[in-house]
Amino acid sequence: MSDVKKYQSQLRDVKLGSGVTVVEPVNAYECEIGNDVFVGPFVEIQKGVVIGNRTRIQSHTFICELVTIGEDCFIAHGVMFTNDLFKEGGPSGNDKSKWGETKIGNHVSIGSNATLLPVTICDHVVIGAGAVVTKNITESGIYAGNPAKKIR
Repeated sequence: MSDVKKYQSQLRDVKLGSGVTVVEPVNAYECEIGNDVFVGPFVEIQKGVVIGNRTRIQSHTFICELVTIGEDCFIAHGVMFTNDLFKEGGPSGNDKSKWGETKIGNHVSIGSNATLLPVTICDHVVIGAGAVVTKNITESGIYAGNPAKKIR
């Protein structure tokens, strides 16, 4: 067991606003978390992520690099953000030039177990549980399914 590397969950080099609640274990590093944000347990927030004021991130959510989340958002349990589309048939590895950005507007709610590919989502959108968002959402409304489509 001497060659096993162990890492503790941690908040490392995180710019934290006031009134932030973090329920451990959480792994967040080199990111920015706004005022009055709630982060539930078993969440990972990677380098460069920005989370707006008064946003709630529920448990078991993964927020990868190149994600920006607006203010007053709700990210439910088990939401997965992605930045690599495997454009060449496999993972891009550390070649960030092949990764895509995700930008979430304000007042966006994302249901449990939704998956978001690199997309932009406008303000005042609800994404249903289990939805897979594969394209930009430019019109407010409720979206569900795989791929996610506007249902009302």
